[in-house]
Amino acid sequence: MKTNSITITYLSKVSFASLNGADKEVDNINPIKKITLSNGEELPYVSSQAVRRALRDGLESMGFTLSPIQEASAKKGAPKTTIKPVEYIDDDLFGYMDASPSKEEKGRGTSTTRTSPIRVEALLALTEYKGDLDYATNFMGKGVKTEKGEDIQPNIFETEVHSGIYRGTILIELDRVGAGQGFEAGELSNEEKSTRAIAFLDAFRNLWSSGRQSRFLSDISPKFIAAAYMKAKNPIFLEAVNVGKDGKINYEQLKTVVSDYEKFLTDSVFAGQEAVFELSDGVVGLKAGFEKIESWIKEYYKS
Repeated sequence: MKTNSITITYLSKVSFASLNGADKEVDNINPIKKITLSNGEELPYVSSQAVRRALRDGLESMGFTLSPIQEASAKKGAPKTTIKPVEYIDDDLFGYMDASPSKEEKGRGTSTTRTSPIRVEALLALTEYKGDLDYATNFMGKGVKTEKGEDIQPNIFETEVHSGIYRGTILIELDRVGAGQGFEAGELSNEEKSTRAIAFLDAFRNLWSSGRQSRFLSDISPKFIAAAYMKAKNPIFLEAVNVGKDGKINYEQLKTVVSDYEKFLTDSVFAGQEAVFELSDGVVGLKAGFEKIESWIKEYYKS
């Protein structure tokens, strides 16, 4: 078996946040997305779509030109990119799909697809939502009158907020970056593949979502990572990174995962930021951890 992927399960810590909005049930309450467990607990989460958008925006902020958005080929279809993965890093890493209608009245349409080599899980809280609300009032209209001469009343609203540890996972299919669908005319060079994979790693390392940040500035970048350089595309740490009630990571559980999948691992690393989590023996600092992952990428794409 050949090495073909990297999987990273990570933890982010937020003390006061309203990370991802959901549909409103009440006009003056801004809810957050939540999933209900079988025991009735509600866990807040940031959708995988929002995480992917944040990663894409991160690449743009790093200076990469993203594929321009265009009108869908089919009526009422979703907007599309220019579908040029050779030219644009986001078309390569995040994939695309464009459905074109048939030119014949009853004929079948066609679709142009690239499955994303970047797999993303939602960023899920490990602690339940307790019903906390931030009470706010918009006084923009204070002292201003309507055309009828009436005073504009302040707008009262509430926003659901949460505090806790969030866990997410990504998986990078190294063998599909710069190759496969959309690269029928030829794959990218190993140097360019490496550049794109490392750029994605940097965007992930500085993960930041623009949603609800004006009043609830929060940091969702990884503060702990469990990463593996894999011979099988399996997010082995996805359910295994857990934090106890004392706020400590269960490292013994993680060691058993490495042992269980030893046959399919080329290498692994646990890394964390000591300012946030207490680190155990064998756990390196966050900088060293990401440098290790970057070395895997360079090793994989070396000429």
